Amino acid sequence: MRKKTSKTIATSGIDVSGPQFQVPKLSPWLAKLSNWGVELRGITPVPLEERVDKRFINVFFVWFTMSTNLLPVVTGILGTFSFGLSLRDCSLIILFFSLLCTVPPAYFSTFGSRTGLRQMLHARYTFGYYLTSIIVLLNLATISGFGIISCVLGGSTLAAVADGRVDSTAGIIIIGLIGLFVSFGGYRFLHQFERYSWIFSLLAIVVTTGVGGKQLFNQAETVPPRAASIVSFGGVIAGFLIPWAAMASDFSVYCDPSVSTFRIFAYTYAGLFIPTVPLMVLGAAIGGATTNNPAWAEGYANYIVGGVLEAMLKPAGGFGKFIAVLLSLSVIGNLSASMYSISLNFQLLVPFFTYIPRFIFSIVYAIVAIPVAVYAARSFFASLENFIYLIAYWSAAYVAVVAVEHFVFRKANPASYVPEHWDQPCKLPTGISAIVAAGLSFALVVPSASQVWYTGPLAVVTGDIGFEVALVLSPILYVPIRWLELKWRPI
Repeated sequence: MRKKTSKTIATSGIDVSGPQFQVPKLSPWLAKLSNWGVELRGITPVPLEERVDKRFINVFFVWFTMSTNLLPVVTGILGTFSFGLSLRDCSLIILFFSLLCTVPPAYFSTFGSRTGLRQMLHARYTFGYYLTSIIVLLNLATISGFGIISCVLGGSTLAAVADGRVDSTAGIIIIGLIGLFVSFGGYRFLHQFERYSWIFSLLAIVVTTGVGGKQLFNQAETVPPRAASIVSFGGVIAGFLIPWAAMASDFSVYCDPSVSTFRIFAYTYAGLFIPTVPLMVLGAAIGGATTNNPAWAEGYANYIVGGVLEAMLKPAGGFGKFIAVLLSLSVIGNLSASMYSISLNFQLLVPFFTYIPRFIFSIVYAIVAIPVAVYAARSFFASLENFIYLIAYWSAAYVAVVAVEHFVFRKANPASYVPEHWDQPCKLPTGISAIVAAGLSFALVVPSASQVWYTGPLAVVTGDIGFEVALVLSPILYVPIRWLELKWRPI
């Protein structure tokens, strides 16, 4: 069985710091970027001597800024606009599911300061050196999808403000380039940006609600909710919140490990929960009122969500347009953080990628994501609903399996994650038990799934319960399979 270790922080017996990323000697231009404060460290573990950041409140601000934007608003809109639920029902579903689904990213955030491991690097200690690539690919698709949605939301809002002088394509390009610029600097610059940018986003959202608030009471009539609709919308909420767990520790790896686990957990939980719930409820209110307001409906027809927000601000005249611009820029906090995590994830796909500077992958992502966002804008809500459902399935299985490995087999001991083993396959689990357990759970997830293009036989009766099935079934399967694997190979 696994060798017992003292319950302390994970430290490294070898030098994993070296240069900031794994190149024997920095070229002059990289050295210059480093002098300017650009983070060059890639996916390699952050050694104990570099985990010195004591501004722990920055963890709160990162998540608060990532959540104080149009993404939760548009997710809430789905409840009334797509599922036909009442504002009251949506509000209760949002509150209940958010209370539960914020826990995984909040707890996974604590791994950063304790182990010095980025989230997908931490996954190697459950899914193994090679099989983690499957999880990384799924996570890349997830984070990339959120980034694309951010580009669409910001770009369409800019286009609505410009009254046709700037189309959605140009708006998407502008938002994408700004997000790339912010992510370029890395961890410290990103933390500084996120610490203050939420102020302007929150101001814009409050003003928008104040100007258009009277119309929010004009909700469309609804029929009594069906259990299937309630469960399905709950799956959307889960699909919005749980996937953040797959990048949670990326934003706490430089924190001083002396900080209590509860403090990092509380900062992350509050940073996600406090803005997400009211903004989703606001979105549900907007979705329920749009069909009863001709100006809002016209704005939606022309510029989707951005058009609705611009129509809400029209009574404020020129000041309203300024606020709409701030709304469009609110997605930058989320987009830049997503680009940062994407750049780290790429380095786990192929060993050679660790020799490529982190920020190069942010540039590659921007080049690919911008045209995809232009295409996704054509059928936005259908794309959004399908995307959030799909990511809920895999992320639920990932969270459940990693949690069981951590609490059951590693006894919640950070010292069991030895940093110098990160690139040594023979000293990591094979990952077979994790992949098999997660994969087998999908035998029941698929018939429980409900998509625009497919509805499983179970989902016809229950609604989409794929996320719940993955969350419950994968850990049940993982325990006996992992136990047998440890008998064969005690790592």
